[in-house]
Amino acid sequence: MPRLPQLTEDPTGLLDRTKAQLGRVPNLYAALANGPAALAGYLAMREELTRGALGPRLREQIALLVAQENGCTYCVSAHTLRGSRMGLGESELRRTREAADDTDPHADAVLSLTREVVRTHGRVDDATLARVRAAGVTDAELAEVVAHVALNTLSNYFNHLAQPELDFPEVQA
Repeated sequence: MPRLPQLTEDPTGLLDRTKAQLGRVPNLYAALANGPAALAGYLAMREELTRGALGPRLREQIALLVAQENGCTYCVSAHTLRGSRMGLGESELRRTREAADDTDPHADAVLSLTREVVRTHGRVDDATLARVRAAGVTDAELAEVVAHVALNTLSNYFNHLAQPELDFPEVQA
């Protein structure tokens, strides 16, 4: 049972903005609307990151990996569905959750960096940084990986707190 109401009425227009970005209002966003400033900040960061250096597929893989690392079944479920709709097969989704992409060395480097950022709370060592840079990860991508970790950690942690009703086919983290 959800710990926070999942709002359907929103005089701020944030749920309409959510629907415009995503095509619908997932329960996570309906619960986050209880804090309009939190939802507005989340939507703004999400929207800006869609215009960044990382492409949609890699952004989705990062979201799935961060959800897995943070043990968020809601987000693992959501991003598994979104990833499959973007053409990621079952084995690719599994490898993403393990921080591996053996089909693309650049994506593999970004995913391994993402996991390292999550696990070390951003304290990535010089050898890891050199390895991902050697794989072609740019400074813009380094910055965006950290931003995506922050964005997705926000949704993971909020889900842990609010426990919204799962509105995706369940995939255990």
